[in-house]
Amino acid sequence: MRLARWQQQEDPNAEKPPAWGFVEGEAVWPVAADAPDLVTALARGPAGLSALRAGAGAPIELALVRLLAPVTRPGKLICVGLNYYEHARESGLPVPAEPLLFMKSPGSIVGPHDPIVLPPESSQVDWEAELAVVIGSATGPVRPSEALACVGGYLVANDVSARDLQARDGQWIRAKSYRLFCPLGPWLTTADEGGDGSGRRITLDVNGVRKQDGTTSDLVADVAHVISYVSAITDLEPGDLVLTGTPAGTGIGMRPPQFLAAGDVVEVAIEGLGVLSNPVITSERSLAA
Repeated sequence: MRLARWQQQEDPNAEKPPAWGFVEGEAVWPVAADAPDLVTALARGPAGLSALRAGAGAPIELALVRLLAPVTRPGKLICVGLNYYEHARESGLPVPAEPLLFMKSPGSIVGPHDPIVLPPESSQVDWEAELAVVIGSATGPVRPSEALACVGGYLVANDVSARDLQARDGQWIRAKSYRLFCPLGPWLTTADEGGDGSGRRITLDVNGVRKQDGTTSDLVADVAHVISYVSAITDLEPGDLVLTGTPAGTGIGMRPPQFLAAGDVVEVAIEGLGVLSNPVITSERSLAA
């Protein structure tokens, strides 16, 4: 199943609360008004979601709605660095013996077609196409063989990064956590369709030019390994997000390096999970006192 959060576009002056529903073809079927929120519904598993789908309302064309990030305020937004063999090679760094974890602020999340905003503090904002995992059921420590049972689904993600700040700080939280630095979408594909996340082509284009073209088969630590590793550190709750790393083709890895500029359009695609498109704009915020 594909689950999406959305707002109708019929009246741009009307403030309507977000809704969610099931995407099939070129339409979305809204859940009933008394349905739980998307994350709560996801925790009910395939049977609970099927019951909600059976009670869904009349379909609405996708062209008439504005898609939002399917998950907005996760308790945890955990990321893995250097988790593709080819990306580690382009970075000139050894492949980590264990998953290299860092955090992004949940406040960095933005939805499909919303802008990536270039902060005035950075002149080296980069892209990173990523497979994002959404936790569906709470779990403590689990073995890799058990880890996929807590996965609720998958999203397309872009781990936007300010490379100059990343190098300057010596740690990554600021460089990864600016507002609107984590596009997610276009919908959530449930785990019964997304499987273990392996063998999926993942690409990223800037202004129609291919920058990244890899496959999740190149992951150093696969989804099950990453979830197990994280669960040994902290309990995972429904709605938590884990970004699993990026393939080769980042801007910082190019010679000479390339970075995002105002007016660019970034498109991330993962086979079977959809396409996530975001324009790039300059921040109106000034550093002047």
